[in-house]
Parts: sequence; C-alpha cells; structure tokens
Amino acid sequence: MSLFPGGVAVTDLAVYDGGSGDDCGGGSPHLHTASSEGYVVTGGAGAVQTLSAAGFDEQRLAPGDVVWFTPGTVHRLVNGGGLRLLVVMANAGLPESGDAVLTFPAAVLDDPEAYAAAARLPEDPAARERAVRARRELALAGFAELRAGGPDALAALHVRAARLVRPRVAQWQGLWERTVAAETARVGAQLEALSEGMPGLMDAASVARAEPTSPERSLGMCGRLHTWRWPAG
Repeated sequence: MSLFPGGVAVTDLAVYDGGSGDDCGGGSPHLHTASSEGYVVTGGAGAVQTLSAAGFDEQRLAPGDVVWFTPGTVHRLVNGGGLRLLVVMANAGLPESGDAVLTFPAAVLDDPEAYAAAARLPEDPAARERAVRARRELALAGFAELRAGGPDALAALHVRAARLVRPRVAQWQGLWERTVAAETARVGAQLEALSEGMPGLMDAASVARAEPTSPERSLGMCGRLHTWRWPAG
C-alpha cells in the first residue's frame, strides 16, 4: 500500500483559544527544520504570524484560505474565534519525530536537556494542560526576542535548531528513504512503465482508509489535534 498522496500527513487542528502573555490566544511559535507545512482554513478566523527571510509578517486567515511555508519559517497561529485548519505536513513521520523546534530563548535552545524538559508534556491531563500553557509562554518569550533581533537573530535560531536536531537526522534519513523517497521512486518506475505502454502499478490498484490515532483530540503545539494512522509504504 502506498503512502497518503504526496507522502504527506494531514491533521485536523482546532487552534488554542486561551489567552497568552501577549493577549493573543493561539499556538506556540516554532519552526520545522526539514518539512514544509500548509494550512487549509476550514472554519473561524485568525492569523498566522511568521518570521522568514522576508522578516515578520501576519497573514489573516478565513475559511477557504490556503497558506504554506518552507522549513526554517517561524510560525505562530493566532485564534480570532473558532479557528480550524486542515494542516498538511510534508515528509509524514519526520514532524512527529522531532522536526519541529520551539522558539525558546537561546539559553534553553543551547542546552538539549533544558530544551527537552521545557518541551515535554506530562501524562497527567491536568498537568498537561498547564504544561502546554507554560511551554507556549516560554516560546513566546523567545519569539519576542527574535522579532526584536532581526535577521541576525533568525539566522542564529536556524543554527541552534540544526544543532538541536542533529542527533535525530540519521533516523530521519532512514524514515524518509523508506517512505517519501520510496514513493518518489515508485512514481518514477510507473512513468517508465507508462512510457512503454504498460499499466505498471495500475495492476495492483487498491483503496486505503486511515484509522484515527485516538478518539480524543491530543494537545499539540498549536491546538487540539485529530490525527490518523496513514498506511506506510
């Protein structure tokens, strides 16, 4: 069975609506080190704040809007009321394996143990809710420093993020080769078959249905998540 089309993962996201230190309800600012991310807005209103090579920006979000960004773009969702998104993540499996790095202050990012402690969520549900809010406030503090620091601060964040995830990269390479790269190779082989007038993969036509990972929404960086287990190649 092939991957979900394009080797992506899809998440139904209800963005956090609780207040934060800067009076904007929403998610924790973070970046992805290897994966692009896209939003398809399905309900409510709000915005996504970003820091990229172009500087700070804020894109307003309303139902029907589609926005996406590349690795290294710091992004933070702001809930203007009932904001719901379908999140499309490249490289299914990598984001779940630590591709995302929260914008904690530099001193935390420079200490892998401190970063892990600040990012970790406890098992107890009540403590987990408190930890989500504390994690967001710490990431917002770093986000404010980044906005004040300009391009040099963003470049320094990229270096810190690369150092932080480096121990995981060998695992990611293996995962990517078994999934996304393998899917790309299958498409290449199919095009070769079609160029010769042969059906190729069509001989094994099939249908898949993903199962929810949990009946309850889980707590993510940006909101409450509904996810699925995708068939893997």
